[in-house]
Amino acid sequence: MSLSPELAAAIAILKEKSCLETPHIESETERETLRQNIRLVSQEADWENIGICADNAILALESVRQYLAALGYKNNFSADVTEWSDKPVYLKFNTQKMAHYFDDYDGIYRGVLIAIQSETDELQGTYGHFPLDLFAG
Repeated sequence: MSLSPELAAAIAILKEKSCLETPHIESETERETLRQNIRLVSQEADWENIGICADNAILALESVRQYLAALGYKNNFSADVTEWSDKPVYLKFNTQKMAHYFDDYDGIYRGVLIAIQSETDELQGTYGHFPLDLFAG
């Protein structure tokens, strides 16, 4: 399958914002462009793995809920965060199985990774770290 020019451009924008220590977004216009491109690429995916690196599980849970809602998933995800509420965590969420797990996280990054799963090689990839609050509000 060949990617449409619009989809290829969206992937290029996501790659441009990926692998940055701290995502730097200049303006609300740039935030909206990034949101639109994430949605466009995700719509073409078979499923996504969403990885959240956050200061605690409460922030991770809030962020994954926002991303799930923005990507069109039913937003009834909940988790027991008691064990993880006071330390940095990594939350991995698989949209195919609608399953998750928490793990300790000692890294410096804070943000969201989206691993696009697809049979189309050009579409597959891991993008981010995107801001935790990109889809807030």
